[in-house]
Amino acid sequence: MPARPTAQEKAETLAWLRRISGDLATATIQRLDDSLPWYAEMPPARRSAVGLVAQAGIASFIQWYDDPGSTPWIAADIFAAAPRELLRSVSLTQTLQLIRVTVAVTEERVAGRAEDLRESILLFSREVAFASADVYARAAEARGLWDARLEALVVDSILTGEADEELPSRIAALGWHGHGEVAVLVGTTPPQLDVDQLRRMARKLGVDVLIGVQGSRLVLVIGRAELPAREDSDVELPFPEIARRLEPGFGVGHLVLGPTVPALVDAGQSARAALAGFAVAKAWRNAPRPVEADELLPERALAGDAMAKATLVERICRPLQAHSSDLVTTLWSYLDNGRSLEATARELFVHPNTVRYRLKRVSDVIGWDATGPREALILQTALIIGSIGTDVTRRRSPVARRA
Repeated sequence: MPARPTAQEKAETLAWLRRISGDLATATIQRLDDSLPWYAEMPPARRSAVGLVAQAGIASFIQWYDDPGSTPWIAADIFAAAPRELLRSVSLTQTLQLIRVTVAVTEERVAGRAEDLRESILLFSREVAFASADVYARAAEARGLWDARLEALVVDSILTGEADEELPSRIAALGWHGHGEVAVLVGTTPPQLDVDQLRRMARKLGVDVLIGVQGSRLVLVIGRAELPAREDSDVELPFPEIARRLEPGFGVGHLVLGPTVPALVDAGQSARAALAGFAVAKAWRNAPRPVEADELLPERALAGDAMAKATLVERICRPLQAHSSDLVTTLWSYLDNGRSLEATARELFVHPNTVRYRLKRVSDVIGWDATGPREALILQTALIIGSIGTDVTRRRSPVARRA
């Protein structure tokens, strides 16, 4: 262990350090330019700011050598000279590289001067490294809290449909990389929610996510992103498959996927359908997990969901009516007769094969097969709602009511 210098020796060393501080700063800047590519590529204003940080580091070391008790103020002294935008553009790794170069240049210059001086440089560099890590950690923690609040605000705006002109800028501030189609996935919040794990799973699937936690409800806004490098496939996965692979990140209970919409600005439509489906999913005893909101159209319609009623009419009643009245009549009869081909044929005075043909045409026109029990429920609900909306709900005139 080196002997401690006398007061006179320390005073002489301090005077010498102050005389060469300018040369040390110049040599440090030159070494940065020669050894760090990122520094050489910086604009002149930022290079100058980095130089100020290096000079502040050397001056702070001289002050610390004179009074080691000033350690708590090291980070503030060194980074006070840097403009705020520099602190955001220079990473922790680059900051540590800056410290390493500065220490190396200083060690070379003071080599042979005094052993205790070299030891002081090593101790000081350690303190600066820890102080720098603390600065970046605090900044990251503050940014993380701010991002979480902003993300919750964005998801809440999407769920309530109260999107305003500031929504795109807020989404951009979150670093949203999604583009094109979007869908909303609603489920229960797990006891131990791992948001980072959900984001990693999403990135592997080629999507970006916005995550919102509303008590026991977990909401994911899923958007297409750049495809990751995958050996198995370079084709975009359909949203139902993406929801299935994200399912382990949710708690127990129902998991409902809203319909796909063309862009993030339309995500409110998918969110409303997903929330409505999540509210009534328990009414379907054997509902799969995840389940699409459009597969819960009957339950949603019975619960008073206007969007579900309109969807049933638009996708089932109107296409069938536009195609052929025989299809509508056959479908009504088939469902009323308990999905019996023979009973339907007798009622319509046609051959059972004619009933089969018409039911196949129904499936071709609207995409739902009336011979399946679940799809039969969807079709019968659509026919009932379509009938109520066209004939049954007409209000009588005031005169008739008075009569």
